[in-house]
Amino acid sequence: MAIVQTDTASETSKSTLDQWDRSHSWHPFTQMQEYASLPQLHVDRGEGCWIWDTEGNRYLDANASIWTNAHGHNDPEINAALKAQIDKIAHSTYLGLSHPLGAALGKKLADISPGALSRAIFSDNGSNAVEIALKLSFQYWQLREKPEKRLVVGMRNGYHGDTFGAMAAGDSQGFHGRFDPWLFESRAFSSPICEEVNGQVFFQNSEKSLSELEILLETEGASIAALILEPSIQGPAGMRLQPKGFLKSVEALCRRFEVHLILDEVFVGCGRTGSLLACDVESVEPDFLCLAKGLTAGYLPLAATLTSESVYEAFLGSFESGRGFFHGHTFTGNPLAACVALKSIEKLERLIDSKRLESTVAYFGERFDAAFRGHPNVGEIRQRGMAAAIDLCPDSGRDPWPIDERVGMKVCIEARKQGLLLRPLLDSILIVPPLVISAEEIDFLFENLKTALSAAMKKLSN
Repeated sequence: MAIVQTDTASETSKSTLDQWDRSHSWHPFTQMQEYASLPQLHVDRGEGCWIWDTEGNRYLDANASIWTNAHGHNDPEINAALKAQIDKIAHSTYLGLSHPLGAALGKKLADISPGALSRAIFSDNGSNAVEIALKLSFQYWQLREKPEKRLVVGMRNGYHGDTFGAMAAGDSQGFHGRFDPWLFESRAFSSPICEEVNGQVFFQNSEKSLSELEILLETEGASIAALILEPSIQGPAGMRLQPKGFLKSVEALCRRFEVHLILDEVFVGCGRTGSLLACDVESVEPDFLCLAKGLTAGYLPLAATLTSESVYEAFLGSFESGRGFFHGHTFTGNPLAACVALKSIEKLERLIDSKRLESTVAYFGERFDAAFRGHPNVGEIRQRGMAAAIDLCPDSGRDPWPIDERVGMKVCIEARKQGLLLRPLLDSILIVPPLVISAEEIDFLFENLKTALSAAMKKLSN
């Protein structure tokens, strides 16, 4: 078998890379039969908000490398921190040992988190952060001699990851429906409807959602351990927004019925909505807070599940008591990832305190609204913070496209020709650029997305 030298891989011809990729790769959330029929793109390097492929073509990273990139690619400050740490140690187990960066990151996360969230359990992705929160809640109620509290409540269209606990807690049938027979029992209440662009709310309906939740908690609260939701924005559901005040009302219901509140801020945390944490906006204090994605600014895998001292103390006891929390990962608290997270949070605080992020969010919303409100092939638009979505539709009077038309994908392929990297969700286009995108780059993004949309619609009409 031929051995491929990794230091020369970037010099390999594109046709060879295409062949290797098609023969040996299985990409996530990708129908590989479709993938093999499309032009392949191999990313070679990045700088700021831009990515270059192996053929030298430049693209604006308009989905922030799947919603993780905060400060741009190849950031000098983060690079310097990472280079300094790699000369010390790349990895050391966190099972029964600590290291300075892990201790410092735990302290920093406690400092920036709301209320009494003083303890951090590290893992390496958002699904695991959610699994940890669910397991902590489940075990907590057993330790408090309330083993009947075992149900989890989620919100319709909720997505919390692809491990089994995270799937069971969500309601994302398109992703997880086929695994229903293996999922634990859970409950769901309807998600609110809210259209918002640049801070202006055009339609909202949270009363039905909150009423459903209240009835559910009244009837089954004694059996419910925790409620989990993505605060502010349901990202994988298509950037579905919650009205202002909704999260605070959910918190009040959880307190009233003695149910843990788990906030999945894997997507919305770390500056994505304009504040450091989404729950800060409404002064909500969850029992568990899950962070990942932007935590390391798109550099390395790291996640954190934060909880309170009162939860932590319930697990204390002698070894033989069996009260300890038996959960962990090989790369828990990885020093390289921890050093990147610390530097990224420092930069996020500067970005927010300087009002630069606030200014970027405002301009992003203005240009988005101007580009797509009233567009003949855009049904609904949504934007909050540095996240937006457009729902594509045929010209008025025409029936919706069949799913096999793959209109969203066709628009994204056309967008590549215009120098944009985007990813569709069926016939919705999700727009999630790095937080440091400039005004000129925002103009480039929306002007070229409109061009790509027109090109795709023209081909569909032929």
